[in-house]
Amino acid sequence: MVDKRMTGADVISRLRSGMTIGIGGWGSRRKPMSLVREILRSDLRDLTIVSYGGPDVGLLCAAGKVRKLVFGFVSLDSIALDPHFRATRQAGAIDVVELDEGMLQWGLYAAGLNLPFLPTRAGLGSDVLTHTPELRTVIDPYDGDELVAMPALPLDAAVVHMNRADEHGNAQFLGPDPYFDDLFCMAAEQAFVSCERIVPTAEFTEVAHPATLRISRMMVTGVVEAPGGARFTSCVPDYERDEELQREYAAAAADDEAWQAFAGRYLREALA
Repeated sequence: MVDKRMTGADVISRLRSGMTIGIGGWGSRRKPMSLVREILRSDLRDLTIVSYGGPDVGLLCAAGKVRKLVFGFVSLDSIALDPHFRATRQAGAIDVVELDEGMLQWGLYAAGLNLPFLPTRAGLGSDVLTHTPELRTVIDPYDGDELVAMPALPLDAAVVHMNRADEHGNAQFLGPDPYFDDLFCMAAEQAFVSCERIVPTAEFTEVAHPATLRISRMMVTGVVEAPGGARFTSCVPDYERDEELQREYAAAAADDEAWQAFAGRYLREALA
């Protein structure tokens, strides 16, 4: 089997400006922040980001890396709305497609199945259809119900963070939820997994419950060992969210000098 270990710099070398990049995790939980930081350091720009957003989205928006955002929400969990994203959206600086959470899930799943769309009831009766007029509905040929035809969301690349992985790209979550990271990988032409620790494959087969092995090596282009790679978001049970650092990040949105100081530190070091 192929050894897929690489560095964060290797991942960035495979990305290009203008790409559509999916970012795994959920809000301020298990975000691939070490890889997001590599994107921030790079000259990548004009990106379309697909995410159940958290500080990944806020940081990339504040750095001017984002042209378009496809999202279900952008939250820091303990802080309801990422203020850097809010400032960017209120300024009209990016294009946005705001979807119901289930619609985003279904769009990733459709892309992973190589289907043009999947029917869903998610979004019906909401303003999602009003504000996204390009969405279409279809009629169930069996019962005649109207359903949303959620279009596939194919990704040029996906970046996710997991608790453990082996050198071949099989990856495991140890927390309470996979956060659809497997769907991001399925939907992508290239999928990159950062992890807290690379372990021997035998460690999976000996101790892991099969349900925790949601990401197969067949989905993965490269795997990066990045201890603390989700900080300041959480990666339970390895560590909880760094609430103090998150508050500092959020507060920096109100003052340009404070933001420049925070961003400079964040790019120089892991702040772990």
